Amino acid sequence: MATHDAELRAFWQLGVSATTEPLERVLGRYRQAHRRYHTVAHLGWVLRHVEQLSEEVAVDDLGSVVAAAFFHDAVYDPTSTSNEDDSAALAVRELVALGWEASRADTVAAMIRGTAAHRDPPDRDTAVLFDADLAVLGADPAGYGDYVRGVRAEHGHVDDAGWRAGRAAVLRSFLDRPAIYATEPGRARWESTARANITAELAGLAPSRPAT
Repeated sequence: MATHDAELRAFWQLGVSATTEPLERVLGRYRQAHRRYHTVAHLGWVLRHVEQLSEEVAVDDLGSVVAAAFFHDAVYDPTSTSNEDDSAALAVRELVALGWEASRADTVAAMIRGTAAHRDPPDRDTAVLFDADLAVLGADPAGYGDYVRGVRAEHGHVDDAGWRAGRAAVLRSFLDRPAIYATEPGRARWESTARANITAELAGLAPSRPAT
């Protein structure tokens, strides 16, 4: 399903603000030329998954989850280790300027910072955001392949050996968890497929041995 600006605007107006000028700035970031996976299309899917999961999980503040989804990858530099912190700070600035209470904006920021590791969500709202962001791990093989190729392209500055080692460590960290997904609907939808996708990718990352 293609992501259309009208759909994103509807999500924004539902959860964030009737004022859409900041939305255009946010979408401009997701359209930066260096992005191959962390794009407007990814944002659209995360928002759809938030909507789906929130129909089954009793979230406390859907608007905050929607806002966190919009801003969670607003700052994305593949060479940086502070993307989540920087995205969280941007979210606070923009939301407070829109009239959000500082404490509510800070809650959004905490959810965004949590996406650095997607571990131990402190509440249902954060669990829904984490699962929506990780839903791609449980995509069909074609969708998962597109995701992997996009992320690899974004990390073109990393050589193949470095990529294989770093990527394998990330993937193993997911397999080592008792569950990848934090919500029951997330586990029911994506857990088994995600583990199969990750296992297959790991096998492909193993360096080939020379023939003897």
